Amino acid sequence: MPVTPPLPRTAREVRLASVPAGLPAPENFAVVEAPLAAPGAGQVIVRNRYFLVFPGLRTLIGGEVEGVPLPALSSGDALFGPAVGEVVAAGDGSPLRPGDTVTHLQGWRDHAVVDAAHCTPVGDTLPDPVAHLAQGSSAYGALTRLARVRTGDTVLVTGAAGAVGTLAGPIARLLGAGRVIGTTRSPEKAGRLTAELGYDTVLLAGSRVSFAAQLAEAAPEGIDVLLDTVGGEQLAAAVGAARQGARFALVGALDGQLSARRAGGSAPVEIDSFRIVVKGLSLRGYSGTDHPDVEEEWNGRFGAWLRSGEITFPHTRIPGIDRAPQALQELIEGRHFGAVVVEV
Repeated sequence: MPVTPPLPRTAREVRLASVPAGLPAPENFAVVEAPLAAPGAGQVIVRNRYFLVFPGLRTLIGGEVEGVPLPALSSGDALFGPAVGEVVAAGDGSPLRPGDTVTHLQGWRDHAVVDAAHCTPVGDTLPDPVAHLAQGSSAYGALTRLARVRTGDTVLVTGAAGAVGTLAGPIARLLGAGRVIGTTRSPEKAGRLTAELGYDTVLLAGSRVSFAAQLAEAAPEGIDVLLDTVGGEQLAAAVGAARQGARFALVGALDGQLSARRAGGSAPVEIDSFRIVVKGLSLRGYSGTDHPDVEEEWNGRFGAWLRSGEITFPHTRIPGIDRAPQALQELIEGRHFGAVVVEV
C-alpha cells in the first residue's frame, strides 16, 4: 500500500509587512513560516498549486474597501485570493477527500486550512485546473447580462491585455461581435492582441495621439458596446464615440485603482452626461455577486471553447512563492500579458 506522506507542521505564506504610502512594492511584503493546524471538523488542508495575482489587492492594501466584498489588509496580515490546490487532509464531517482538486480563496501560501464549505471541487469541466483562475467570468457575465452583445456589434474593450481583456475580446467575437477594438499602453501587447486573440485593431493609450482621436478613427460609425476595465479618459472617450442605445458594462477602474496618488478605492472621471442622455446609453457596473448563475454557465462554455480551440487562456506563470511580491509589482506596472499566476 502507498505510504501517505506526513503533513507539514508549517506553511509558507506572504504577509503584508508594512502598509505602503503609495503603490505596494516587494519590500512591503514578507514570506514567512507559520504554524499549520490540523483540520477541524468540516475543514480540509489544501496544498496550493497555483494562486492568482490580482489588482484588487491594491484596494485591500490601501484600506478603501467600502462596498467591496472583501476585508482590508493590515500590517501583519496574510494575503489571500483565488487559488487551486489539492486536498491533502480532511477533518471529520468534510465532504472532501484527499486527492480532490478544489478552488478556494486562501491563496498566497503553500498550504491552507480551509472550511470545506468554502471550497469548490473543480471536476473535469476545464481541461487544465489552472484555467479555473481565469477572469473570464466577469467578461462573460458583463457581455451577456449587461451589455448583451448582438450580432454585428462594434465592441470596445479597454485594458485588453489584462486578465479580463484577453478573454473579453475573444468572448465578444464568439457572441457575434462584428468588430472588436482593444486598448493597451504597449505596442508589443497590441501586436499580440491582434495576432493571437483576434482583435481587429488596438489603440495605444498614453501615446502622443489623443485617445479620443484614435477611437474616432478606429470606429468612425461609433461603438455599440463597451467593456471597461480602466475608466479615466478611455471611458470619457467611449461616451463620445457611442452610438445611439450603446450599452456600457464597467468591470474595473484601473486608472484610479492603480494610481500612486490614490489608495485604490476611487477612480473619478469626468464624462459628458448630456451625451449619455441624448444617446440613450446604458452604463452599469458588473459584480459577479449580483449574477450567481454566471459562474457555472461560463465554466461550461469556457471548457467547450478551450477544447475546441476557439479560445485560449492567456496567462503568465511565475514559479515560486518567493517571487509573488515581485509578481504583484510587475502586474501593477503592466509588465505581463493576461492573468498572472504564481505556481507554488
